[in-house]
Amino acid sequence: MKSTIKWTLAAGIAMFSASCSNFLDEKSLTRLDEGQVYSDVNLVETSLKGIYANWKGIRTDEQGLIPMMGTDETQQGALQMKSDASKGGLDRFDGNLNSSQGHITNQWNIRWPMVTEAAKIVKGLGANPVESGSREAKLLGEASFIRGFLDFQLAMYWGEIPISDPDRASEIGGHRQPLKDVWAFIIADLQRAADNCPKTNDPGRATSGAAWMMLGKAYMSAPVSTGLRDFAKAAACFEKMMGDYSLVPYKNLFDYATPNTAEAVLEFQFSPVYPNNNKIQFQIGSRAVQAFFGDGCYYSGYDKLVPTHYAYSSVDSGGVWEPGDQRRFEAIRYDFTYYGEVPNLDPLKWEDLGNDYDELLPHVKKYEDFRTDKHTENKINNMWNSGKNIPVLRLADAKLSYAECLNELNRGAEAIIVVNEVRARAWGGVLPEDKKWKAMSQDAFRTAILDERMRELFAEDWRRIDLIRTGKYVELVKARNKWTKQSGTIQEFNTLFPIPDTEMKLNPDITPADQNPGYR
Repeated sequence: MKSTIKWTLAAGIAMFSASCSNFLDEKSLTRLDEGQVYSDVNLVETSLKGIYANWKGIRTDEQGLIPMMGTDETQQGALQMKSDASKGGLDRFDGNLNSSQGHITNQWNIRWPMVTEAAKIVKGLGANPVESGSREAKLLGEASFIRGFLDFQLAMYWGEIPISDPDRASEIGGHRQPLKDVWAFIIADLQRAADNCPKTNDPGRATSGAAWMMLGKAYMSAPVSTGLRDFAKAAACFEKMMGDYSLVPYKNLFDYATPNTAEAVLEFQFSPVYPNNNKIQFQIGSRAVQAFFGDGCYYSGYDKLVPTHYAYSSVDSGGVWEPGDQRRFEAIRYDFTYYGEVPNLDPLKWEDLGNDYDELLPHVKKYEDFRTDKHTENKINNMWNSGKNIPVLRLADAKLSYAECLNELNRGAEAIIVVNEVRARAWGGVLPEDKKWKAMSQDAFRTAILDERMRELFAEDWRRIDLIRTGKYVELVKARNKWTKQSGTIQEFNTLFPIPDTEMKLNPDITPADQNPGYR
């Protein structure tokens, strides 16, 4: 990417030079070293835009669903489990979940080029002191935020990871680093981002609010063994940003007509027009609907990811939903009636899924995009074009995270007040007395907040991280994920993904001896 950017920009600048003689007087831009490229704000801006484009690409198509598989909230559809044993390992936790698993390899590979490029920007702009509020400071903050965010995910999914720090490349190389060093590096990045990112920014780009929120998440997620988990510091980070945002009606968060609401801290920007569509609905809609009504029904798709029974059921049926919670029917589709017609499974019976047919069981609704429906005027007629914005960070998440910190700080009464603020929105603004959280033990709160986070943040890509950081991953996935329960093979080491085989072959600093325990 570096060489491509240098060549393209150098050629463009050369074309617009005032004259041949003037151009000949300039130092050849094609010979600029990295220090010059990544200290030039115009070149950095171009590089950063490329990183943002690639970053939101993580959440597109099937690859955007992989981290949500194998949780207690969402799981793969039945046909996917039957037809793709390798990917099925993400929910079964059997021998197919190994270092050669292609989908996990892709999750590793798509993040590292962005981490590396962001690291070069941080080095280039951070070589000299930057003036607060300057363009250099803004870009430094944004690059630090992206590296910190991606390293946060990598560390949550894989544990010890390499640290991309050009200043120490000769010292640490591409080796996996101790967890304490990794998390200290993440925290430093996010602190730099909080100090330098602008308060407001173009939609889809980092702000100081996003940086403070992620810094709070880092402090409450760092493994206890690192000595860096600090709920007091995390709470202080959330306090610095929450006042700049406000809760909006829940349905507005997932309405393409109201993107980037007052609650949005960071959203990835999409549209239903290729190549800026995200194709998520194409993957998560109902195959029975697709077979019956065709691609032009906006909630058709291929069952790549569906809610678990726990995630779509009411409390009295062994699930998470309480009567009257409006989030339930905004988050999950239960009714597949389409303009008066009801689909059936007949077109799919040849697949012989036994008792596992789930094509007309509840599906994820949040990413449905009616603009792709055949009844709309724009005639897109294909759910593949789905392109609603995808929330990355929003205020309700910050509030629930903050409440969790308060509970850990023995400030349970305050924590309950904050949670009830979020729950009031779920009941249309006025929380019934019997739905208000009241005094409970610290441990009871820990259990309850995980359910509340599922209700509020269902299918927003935070569940795996929530379960890992609270130490509940294996326990709850084994109890609630249908395929995990059937296989009975999940073990504690499955909390982390295996290091990809390709990484061990191509990176001389990571060998099979460095593999996460339990994997081959």
